[in-house]
Amino acid sequence: MRLRPLLPSLLAAAVAACTQPGATVTTVHHTVAARPSPSPSPVYTPPPLSLTSLFHPAPGQVPADSAHVRTLLVTGDMIPARMVNVTATRMNDFLWPYRPTAAYVANADITFTNLESPLFAGCPEYETGFTFCGDPRFINGLVMDHVTVANLANNHAGNFGTEGIDKTVALLDAHGIKHAGLGPPAIVDVRGLKFAFLGFNGVGQRIDREAMKEGIQYARGLADVVVVQFHWGEEYQPLPVPAPGLAPDDPVQVGHLAIDDGADLVIGNHPHWIQPVEVYKGKLITYAHGNFIFDQNWSVETMQGVVGTYTFYDNQLIAASWKPVQIVGWGQATWMADAPAAKILQTMEDRSKQLAAKLGEPTE
Repeated sequence: MRLRPLLPSLLAAAVAACTQPGATVTTVHHTVAARPSPSPSPVYTPPPLSLTSLFHPAPGQVPADSAHVRTLLVTGDMIPARMVNVTATRMNDFLWPYRPTAAYVANADITFTNLESPLFAGCPEYETGFTFCGDPRFINGLVMDHVTVANLANNHAGNFGTEGIDKTVALLDAHGIKHAGLGPPAIVDVRGLKFAFLGFNGVGQRIDREAMKEGIQYARGLADVVVVQFHWGEEYQPLPVPAPGLAPDDPVQVGHLAIDDGADLVIGNHPHWIQPVEVYKGKLITYAHGNFIFDQNWSVETMQGVVGTYTFYDNQLIAASWKPVQIVGWGQATWMADAPAAKILQTMEDRSKQLAAKLGEPTE
């Protein structure tokens, strides 16, 4: 039985029944005020990258919006070998190099490091020389740092041949750490945004330009953000330059080519000194982060480094910051005190402007 069509008739009858004969029925019209239109939410427009926006970010440059913002943290050279390995073994403390900085380093969506030493059981305890390896228990330091991806494209990962590499890769795999630089890109999904990580070694060999282009373009088809790390350039230099006979590629030229090929962010390591950054075609190149964990305590510069935090709004880099590291003892990373840290960042900015002027690019 359908009741809905009868409802108007029943209402009319009820009104009639309540109205006295001869009475006037007054109809009251209510005017409903129009609701104000909601103000449109402000649309965040990422600022263009510049040296000024990088070293002197404006208030609100990074919105508090976890749905769109992701952070990538990058360390300098991590080399738990030689005296780092000897010291940790004697102390029976393989977290010792990592402990003072771990809480900060672990506090990012992705942590990307350059692991420049194979890790395996039976590693000889070398105090000197250039054949690197470390105890496999150092893997717990990477876990404590929440390392997501380890770059293995460098000139020391293969110091113990394919066996050393295979054991290191197996150790990383067993602890859920991805690796880059030995094959296909490492893919990391952060709340639906995919990052691809590639690594290329240019020390002791030239970087294959075609392989680089193919790798970047392949990664471009798999991910929203493509990050490429290079091992390149002459050691112990304030600006990126090639090292004839050892690292023959010009880091500036290779970095530009990587951006042209489709990279969103280029990361450099190997010089063991902090080097400048460059904004090229709206993308960032960080030429060298210096050392993170290493035993080079024979100079001031080699006992320093920066940990970089790269902030993305969706697939666009919108900010970067660098936290200076002071290495103490035989390779423990600690945070630098405020005054020397400010000096390090000022030097980094000055060198970035120096490089920009040399390349005919904006210095602001």
